[in-house]
Amino acid sequence: MSFIGFIAFILFFVIRMSMDDSANHDLVTEDYYKQELGYQQEINAEKEAYALPEKVKIKKTENGLLIIFPEQQDYKDIKGTVSLYRPSNKHLDFNFPISLSNAHLLIPDNSLLDGRWDIKVLWNYKEKEYLVKKSITY
Repeated sequence: MSFIGFIAFILFFVIRMSMDDSANHDLVTEDYYKQELGYQQEINAEKEAYALPEKVKIKKTENGLLIIFPEQQDYKDIKGTVSLYRPSNKHLDFNFPISLSNAHLLIPDNSLLDGRWDIKVLWNYKEKEYLVKKSITY
């Protein structure tokens, strides 16, 4: 009788958790499998960024998040995106296009809430892809 009671107890919680809307069972990103196919490209782009003599710097300032690109790259030829991913809430995720008038990009303070952000800076320069990933607490 106690064995049947234990099994019923476990089944109750399994069914309750699978039907509960507050438990989020989504994948980390919507297009997870599509992103997985491009993973080797990301590895190659990260190696290119790591091989640069001057690295991309990401700093928190009073005006927002400042991303400083290497000075040996002409800022006029840099194109790409900055992706900001919020692990706690996918509705706060956004992409910011890289459009430079000097060697740095400022993401305004009002776009970012306090907490953890995963940043992915992906840019092209002279037909080479570069990628920098970083986690920060804003």
